[in-house]
Amino acid sequence: MIARKFLAAGVALAMLSTSVARAQEVAPNDLLLAALWTQRSVEYKANALTVFALARIRLDEALADKKWTAAPGEQKGDFANLAPAVILDVDETLVDNSLYQVWMLKNNQTFSTRTWNQFCADQVSRAIPGAVEFTKYADSKGVKVFYITNRDASTEKDTRENMAKLGFPMGGNVDTFLMQNEQKEWGSAKSSRRAVITKDYRVLLNMGDNFGDFDDRYRSSEADRLKAYQDDMAYWGKQWLMLPNPTYGSFDSATYGHDFKKPVAEQRKAKWDVIETWVGPKQQ
Repeated sequence: MIARKFLAAGVALAMLSTSVARAQEVAPNDLLLAALWTQRSVEYKANALTVFALARIRLDEALADKKWTAAPGEQKGDFANLAPAVILDVDETLVDNSLYQVWMLKNNQTFSTRTWNQFCADQVSRAIPGAVEFTKYADSKGVKVFYITNRDASTEKDTRENMAKLGFPMGGNVDTFLMQNEQKEWGSAKSSRRAVITKDYRVLLNMGDNFGDFDDRYRSSEADRLKAYQDDMAYWGKQWLMLPNPTYGSFDSATYGHDFKKPVAEQRKAKWDVIETWVGPKQQ
């Protein structure tokens, strides 16, 4: 019995030592808390459910108002009687990719197109709470659900299959997936793809997790982004709904001029240079 207890204690100690060693191997990373919150917290889940609950309300309002459009820059002419549609981003709007973020954390990696495309090929993205239910609700109302994503066109098959397995509407005989680089002019900015949809549809809602899902001025300075956000003020919470994403986005790269070639240490310094702080307690 004593021998067994010593053996069990030895195994436990070995496991603890391995765990500690593993933790020490992983370099400190700004992404940890954000990935933890996105993947594990009930607060994130509740936040997402709240946004999609509001989306249902706004959808019904938009269906009743023929002057309503969520594509003010692209919706031209007499659009009142066009078929209704919604435009949705995919990553961190409809599906959670925190598995990829945590893989980067644990392996001291940064984003690369090669590993990201491999992740997409594995089809392990998970539905964000409320996302499938909202898209099915829109579909049941006769609203066409379009996905404008900056996943590369080479990942379209895997993206479709992953989302179909999760239960998202696939569009029937209409191609509802507009991927980056699918057409020559379809870069990371999304207005050119929205313009294609608005030729035949009245856009009721636009939903995303990054400023660039709504406004092409996303890749500018922090000051210019703030001005653009203020210019768009009338649309937030009404035609435009934003999901939370603290793990990545143009909010981060704006601090270092969207220069992704900068070393990580320089990017981090740029963030410290702009972030504000309390002066601290008064000296006694």
